[in-house]
Amino acid sequence: MKLASQSQLSSWLPSIHPQIWVFAIGRFLSEVGTGCTLFYAPIFFVNQVGLSATSVGVALGSASISGIVGRIVGGSLADSEHWGRRRTLLLATAISAIGSLVLAGTDNFTILVIGSLISGLGIGFYWPAAEVVVADASQIDNRRETFAIARLADNLGLAIGIALAGFLIAVIGSYRWLFVIDAISFLVFFGVVYVGISETEQQQIGESEKIELFASWMAVLSDRRFLVYIAVNIFFTIYISQIHSTLPLYFKNFVIKSSSEGFAQTTISVLFAWHLVFAIICQLPVTSILKRCSHTLALTVSAIFWAIGFGLIWVSGTAPSDHLVWVILALGVFAVAIVSYTPSAASLVTELAPENQRGVYFSINALCWAVGSFIGHPLGGWALDQPEIITNSYWLCFILSVAIALAILQYLNRILAE
Repeated sequence: MKLASQSQLSSWLPSIHPQIWVFAIGRFLSEVGTGCTLFYAPIFFVNQVGLSATSVGVALGSASISGIVGRIVGGSLADSEHWGRRRTLLLATAISAIGSLVLAGTDNFTILVIGSLISGLGIGFYWPAAEVVVADASQIDNRRETFAIARLADNLGLAIGIALAGFLIAVIGSYRWLFVIDAISFLVFFGVVYVGISETEQQQIGESEKIELFASWMAVLSDRRFLVYIAVNIFFTIYISQIHSTLPLYFKNFVIKSSSEGFAQTTISVLFAWHLVFAIICQLPVTSILKRCSHTLALTVSAIFWAIGFGLIWVSGTAPSDHLVWVILALGVFAVAIVSYTPSAASLVTELAPENQRGVYFSINALCWAVGSFIGHPLGGWALDQPEIITNSYWLCFILSVAIALAILQYLNRILAE
């Protein structure tokens, strides 16, 4: 079995485009900075700046507004003959660096919103172009593995960033420096893209094949299969938003009932590092296993794991003891849910999109993340400001929502087979 696994690994690793490895290095370095702030931002803004959980949720959710603009424009720029993937990525990393510096100086709600809007714009420009770079450099027989490598780089960077953040907070006691580090990481990523990333061959499309911008968007919006996928994808992005914003505060302020405080920052750091390390361990094996399945079946597996994870979070907040054990199990299950979801979702979009419209397709796909954050962040903040019984029941509602997602996936499977 071990020899077979090694043979399978070596069979597709050499076929990965060299530019993917360079891009993965850049993503890794950038995500180290993002990991420093991702899970600590809500704790910092609520417990140190002094804002309410609801206002922080609204402010972080406001990034989705500018993110929608960024994703729409960014997808079109990525498809543009005169702009392209590379320039879009350079613009995205520069804007993101500015946003992180603004967040570093946040001391009130207004500045938090401004910083979030700038950061959201940068993220909006980034994701369509980033996904298309990976899609262009992949082939149909190694597409899921190629996307898996990109996600592996993201998760590895996040894990190191979270561990680094816990260490820095323990040593210097300041959350603000974490945002400065994030800004520096975006500038490093800018350098990697500038030096190591070139326009992909598929992007160089003749004028006869170019589709006018408006017509391109209308063509995407009339793709019934893609729109059904988008509907279910929003569920997944809302779920992921809970890990990034709601769960850190839930663990800090709610899980432990025997004292006035929840988990310490260092414990939260270790917990989310575990979540990402486990995702790193599972990414390639899970991708290899699910490669035998259809995209919709892989997404169904992910949805089931999300339901199990939310159930474990509910237990962690209501059980009389062993809170830490339940949280560890929940974050492990969430890791499997995410690595089951991301490569298959991106591969499905690539297969649905014509080559000269990949930017627009991935733009709309990325809009799901903006919508998920726009819904998920304020919703989570509202739940955490409610009485304990409502806060705990919040996780049970997500379990019920998975049933809706599964029904949409079954319908998507039918129309894909037509």
